[in-house]
Amino acid sequence: MLKIEKVSKLFNPGTVDEKIALMDANLYLKPGDFVTVIGSNGAGKSTLMNIISGVMKPDAGKIFIDGNDVSQVSEYQRSQWIGRVFQDPMAGTAPRMTIEENLAIAYKRGRPRGFSLGVTGKTRKIFREELQRLGIGLENRMGAKVGLLSGGERQALSLLMATFTRPQILLLDEHTAALDPARAELVTTLTENIVRELKLTTLMVTHNMEQAIRLGNRLIMMDKGKIILQFDEDRKKDLTVEQLLGEFEQISGKKMADDRVVLG
Repeated sequence: MLKIEKVSKLFNPGTVDEKIALMDANLYLKPGDFVTVIGSNGAGKSTLMNIISGVMKPDAGKIFIDGNDVSQVSEYQRSQWIGRVFQDPMAGTAPRMTIEENLAIAYKRGRPRGFSLGVTGKTRKIFREELQRLGIGLENRMGAKVGLLSGGERQALSLLMATFTRPQILLLDEHTAALDPARAELVTTLTENIVRELKLTTLMVTHNMEQAIRLGNRLIMMDKGKIILQFDEDRKKDLTVEQLLGEFEQISGKKMADDRVVLG
């Protein structure tokens, strides 16, 4: 479903600030895979997500979605295949628009755009049914401005919007990191349920090592722009945080020193 082949990205080439963001990254996700990504700050996780989504173009290598080379396809064009939820609850939604207006935008993703009314009786019924799946009462507040929602409510809505059209690839970019523990657990549970129910091929970046081990069927670890560890389902099911840290130290020759990494 998603294939990343020898992808490299260099920032500020030829200057004193030159930095390797990605180096010969290779990754393959088959349909239905849920892969978690862990690594220290600056390991290349966000760059990987940006290159997959089309925010950045790779300096070398190719990206394939469902067998199609999308390496030079724009972010806008890729949005018909990719849904993404960001770390910032303020991103991914329009705060001055209502819940149903935001859902109308998501509903039209990948569809022909016209001058028809954004929200109709038919679409409003669809929106209500989808919101009910979240179980947090947003179906009763569809006329509320999104900017008035709490961070957890907004992330739940962002998750729903990103998966509304059943994307071929779902990218979750530390989407629970800015939430308090209770709200983070709520959004995590919603994520598990939606990904499982819709059988979405998912790549999730997280700084929470326990979360990275608990969620999904595969795990990868990055360091200095490289994918240095990959755990398949069999190896991952009995993995512990201590083992994961030990593997990282053995390969990299250093301890994971990043205040943002949460052990669990």
